[in-house]
Amino acid sequence: MGLSLTRAAQWTTATSGTGKLELTPMNVFLLKEILHFVEQFSSQHPQEAENVFEDPLHWSTTLVASDFKTDYDISDSDVQSHEKDCEGHPLLQLSPPTVYVRSFSQLSKLVHLADDKKLEEVQACLEENRDPVVKILGPSFVSTLEKEDAHTDVLSLVDKVKEKDQGKNPEVKVKLFLLLQNMDNQLLSKCLKEIAGQVSLDPTAVKNEVELLKKFCSEGEKRVLKLVRYTSDYIYSNGCRSPLWRQVHGEICYLVIEPCDTETLYITCSSAGVFLNGGIKQEEEESGYERTSDMYKDLVTLLKSRSPHFAENINKQDFAVQELPSTQKIQHVELVDVEEQGQPQRSYEQQEKNVHEKARQQHTPNKAGGENKYEPCPRWKNLGLMSPCGKAEENKPSKSSGEEKSGEIQENLGPGAKSKMKAEFSVSSFPGRLSSQKIKTPAGSMPVEAFSESSSESEEEEEQPERRPESNTDLPSEYWQIQKLVKYLKGGDQTATVLTLCAMMDFNLMQETCQLAIRDVGGLEVLINLLDTDEVKCKIGSLKILRKISHNVQIRRTIVDMGGLQSIVKILDSPVKDLKALAAKTVANVARFRRARTTVRQYGGIKKLVKLLDCVPNLADLTANQEKDVEVARCGALALWSCSKSTKNKEAIRKAGGIPLLGRLLKSPHENMLIPVVGTLQECASEESYRIAIQMFGMIKDLVKNLSSDNDELQMHCASAIFKCAEDKQTRDLVRKYSGLQPLVLLLSKSDNKQLLAAATGAIWKCSISMENVAKFQEYKALETLVRLLSDQPEEVLVNVVGALGEFALIPANKANIRKCGGIKSLVNLLTGTNQALLVNVTKAVGACATDMDNMAIIDQLDGVRLVWSLLKNPSADVQSSAAWALCPCIKNAKDAGEMVRSLVGGLELIVNLLKSTNNEVLASICAAIAKIAKDKENLAVLTDHGVVPLLAKLTNMTDDRLRRHLAEAIGHCCMWGSNRASFGDAGAVAPLVRYLKSKDKAVHQSTAMALYQLSKNPNNCIAMHEKGVVKPLIHFMGSDDETLQEAAAGCVRNVRLLALANRNALLFR
Repeated sequence: MGLSLTRAAQWTTATSGTGKLELTPMNVFLLKEILHFVEQFSSQHPQEAENVFEDPLHWSTTLVASDFKTDYDISDSDVQSHEKDCEGHPLLQLSPPTVYVRSFSQLSKLVHLADDKKLEEVQACLEENRDPVVKILGPSFVSTLEKEDAHTDVLSLVDKVKEKDQGKNPEVKVKLFLLLQNMDNQLLSKCLKEIAGQVSLDPTAVKNEVELLKKFCSEGEKRVLKLVRYTSDYIYSNGCRSPLWRQVHGEICYLVIEPCDTETLYITCSSAGVFLNGGIKQEEEESGYERTSDMYKDLVTLLKSRSPHFAENINKQDFAVQELPSTQKIQHVELVDVEEQGQPQRSYEQQEKNVHEKARQQHTPNKAGGENKYEPCPRWKNLGLMSPCGKAEENKPSKSSGEEKSGEIQENLGPGAKSKMKAEFSVSSFPGRLSSQKIKTPAGSMPVEAFSESSSESEEEEEQPERRPESNTDLPSEYWQIQKLVKYLKGGDQTATVLTLCAMMDFNLMQETCQLAIRDVGGLEVLINLLDTDEVKCKIGSLKILRKISHNVQIRRTIVDMGGLQSIVKILDSPVKDLKALAAKTVANVARFRRARTTVRQYGGIKKLVKLLDCVPNLADLTANQEKDVEVARCGALALWSCSKSTKNKEAIRKAGGIPLLGRLLKSPHENMLIPVVGTLQECASEESYRIAIQMFGMIKDLVKNLSSDNDELQMHCASAIFKCAEDKQTRDLVRKYSGLQPLVLLLSKSDNKQLLAAATGAIWKCSISMENVAKFQEYKALETLVRLLSDQPEEVLVNVVGALGEFALIPANKANIRKCGGIKSLVNLLTGTNQALLVNVTKAVGACATDMDNMAIIDQLDGVRLVWSLLKNPSADVQSSAAWALCPCIKNAKDAGEMVRSLVGGLELIVNLLKSTNNEVLASICAAIAKIAKDKENLAVLTDHGVVPLLAKLTNMTDDRLRRHLAEAIGHCCMWGSNRASFGDAGAVAPLVRYLKSKDKAVHQSTAMALYQLSKNPNNCIAMHEKGVVKPLIHFMGSDDETLQEAAAGCVRNVRLLALANRNALLFR
């Protein structure tokens, strides 16, 4: 547990004693392995388990006195074990919240008591005991043994320990040390296998990236870094600059980088990634090599996380052009698109919009001399970095919502700010001029969201056309009244500003007319400027207005363009709780499109929002101050919910420690708190690390509990979270354990709420992957309800319903129930759809039902086989493979399968052509179908005419065991016609099949033995088999418990032997 914790485990910081284990798949793997080791230790090594630790392991536990039963003395909240050491200290002592453990036997008992919080206890123990081996055995004992050679025998180690007189029972302690060391080595080797498969950096890649970054250190507007330099000028032959004794740790070089807006960064570049070190300034230094930050994949990613200036400016179009000048347009699109990889693909409408955008760029007249002049990134112009602030307003396409603020705190900001506001007012005060500017906006300054929208919100974020009254006479009185108030904001003092803000709040700011009034007179600038003042009342008034009007799509875009979101993020650190709550609510509204979410992350907003979650929400009696804390936490959860639609933000929330805080808030009794918390969790549950954490921190129990809430929205989010998490078997078992299956079935009665229905059916589908859950669902009559939902439902519901029925149909009794409820006809009708996810599930369900003869008769009668066969033409590989798998039981159970297959015009040619696919799943399913088709002689003859033999032979060098199994089966059945056996031998199929016998899959052994038996009926094939050593493994398989495998192996050996005897007789008697 020493090296694996220091080298393989991933910690939030490298500082000894202060780091926390990150919730990554690698760490969870390590925790599970260590937990398994501890659980089994007492039974496997009873003598070593009784050894008393030199120093107790201690940590903050979640266990309480009531969790302990016999063998313990319980006094109020304190617990002591009956077992004590020689000095009278109990081997286990609980003084809440700290527990002290002095032996492996007690440690094993404790993790058993922890039940579903075992991993959480192991994690807490390792975090607070960073070197557990030293505590268990003592520092002097460990240092003595670590100096010895790895091949030293146990007796020599015991003698060495006795020489130094290091305590009692040296033999037991030496064995314990070796057990821990062996377990540590096993953990490291398993981790290294996974790490070896990951992409790593090399000196060339680091050098290229450094050279590129040095180009950005120039003076002027293009400057994004002050300095980039190596700590050493000496380069080794392998391209590394780090000392040899550090190269063994995979370190390549060390850099000193000075950003424009933060302190100097000292960076280590290693094969595993880049990270901040303790401050290596030059090569002579012997310290400072420890990691003090997270690991990043490259230098640009690290700098983006540390320097907002760099993050904002590195995406400027000029830099994309510098790197690849010949592909400027494409490179710019890629930079934006890959920024948040977790977003779903953009809709067709968005792609079409991007095409029109590019066409407009190509027709924009070039400046001076006709040369192609690259325009800076639009967001720079919009933020006023390349032009006066008024231009951001001028270039921004007008929206249907209305902006708000322009000049209220002029007196506080001085004459410079006043002149700036006047310039803005001169543009935004004239609607006609603003409208014309929109039409003439150059392509270079078009909003970058055309490329970077999140498709999950594409409908909401589509730019809407300006809807204006045809004349000023159509405007209501509120429009003019608000314009007057905004003018007071620009010219009034502090008191007048507060009063004006209060007056503006009296209007219905959710109404579009009021928003237009604020925007048209330049009020939005004023409201944003107010956020930078020191007056709390002015900030509160401004945020209240911004919070309401930011519900509008165009308003929130304009807030981001004008840099207002940065000011709002800063307020999240305010000591005034009302301000923090309002700021978080405003972030929740604004961060509904991609660029806003990126801005929140780059300016440290995620960490600040996670910090807001730290409260105690489930106390019975809260003080007024605690109630405010809970409200701030609720607002923080709302903001995180909006931000969590980005994959990078999900990762940022996890690294900031948001998961345990969300888990604590999940126990709140208040629905208005639970909805954003569960909403955030279900959004993040698309990531594996979150699914593991939700299970680890015991959140499944709370999610199940809230399924019985009276609030439909809360039920929907809980069901959706279970839907995403139930991919894991342990989660499915926990849902059943906490009685969550019946509430899910009850939700099916709310068929009018389609979102809730989709979430509930999705959760039922994933939970039904476990057959134990299906048995429970049968008790609750879920199948009958699901069949009724097969018609008149949206596709997102149908996908889940059919998926669940496909799992239900794996139980024989349910096949008849689906037929009795009329489900077969509904399923066959769905085969004519176009939704690929739905088609995959429908074909699976039809295939499962077709294993019943009565069901197959109905499917055949409804022409279902033809419909399934036609899906082999679908362009989706998933649909093709699912359809082919479904055909196997259909062909097997049809009354006249041969005639049915022949009646499908072009069907056999289609299935043979699919053997040219590059998808292993398609190939395996097609081979399985061919094996069923080839049982009919006439169909086999047609398959042979279409060239099935060479295509099957060509696939024999594949290494996928599932494909091998069905391929061998197909070859075995195709041998039954004409000269196909000889043709397979000529095509070189025999030798690869012999290698299949080395597979660890017993199903591969059976199908391969059967194929070899058929091929061995040809003399040339027997010779080829014998040369490849087929006899020895076949003799071994002749002793198998599988009779089919026995017979096939024996038959093949017999044929080989008969040929050998015939050859021998021919030599003797010629």
